[in-house]
Amino acid sequence: MKILVIEDEAGMLHSITAYFAKSGYVCEVATTFAEAEEKIHLYEYDCVILDITLPDGNGLDILEQLKKRKSQAGIIILSAKNSLDDRVKGLTLGADDYLPKPFHLTELNARVVAILRRLKFDGSNEVTIGNIILNLDTKKVYVDKEELILKKKEYELLLFFISNKTRIISKTSLAEHIWGDNADRADSFDFLYSQIKNLRKRLLEYKANYNIEAIYGIGYKFVNV
Repeated sequence: MKILVIEDEAGMLHSITAYFAKSGYVCEVATTFAEAEEKIHLYEYDCVILDITLPDGNGLDILEQLKKRKSQAGIIILSAKNSLDDRVKGLTLGADDYLPKPFHLTELNARVVAILRRLKFDGSNEVTIGNIILNLDTKKVYVDKEELILKKKEYELLLFFISNKTRIISKTSLAEHIWGDNADRADSFDFLYSQIKNLRKRLLEYKANYNIEAIYGIGYKFVNV
């Protein structure tokens, strides 16, 4: 899953991104209002962790822009101002949750996971498609009750395909979602082709009844086989 952390406090930013990166999330960051504004217009995210107080603007204005763009991202507001007005305004504008500083990273993680489950998987911690079962808590995958061992990026690709099973996904969208900012620095999509090839092979070996289909000139789709 891809998270954008909008936070100007360096120590807090490092703690949040290190924690989520260790958990397997792709984390991008913005430390100013201008940087955050640019990122939400260029990229899509599963979740946005948004500090209200930014050096060059109000984080609630970023929230308003996300909602005007009809972003599907879950949004958690962070603020040192533990005031009722901030909380009410943020939730009224469409934020999914509000967490006052200071907080424990485990609590922030629990709220992110809860939002992603609710928005993408109807609140369930298990996702089933065909004979594939994916557990969001343990990050384990089973095909006909036999565990399918995947590498981290393969797991993220599979989860992204399942989350978007009705869509054709472009190569650019896949690369940005799984590799974040690093995808922009790549000279080619070879790194993506390699991961998709490996995931396809693993699904075929375990006789999964869904796999990745290449749509010529466009991208990929997760289809019943």
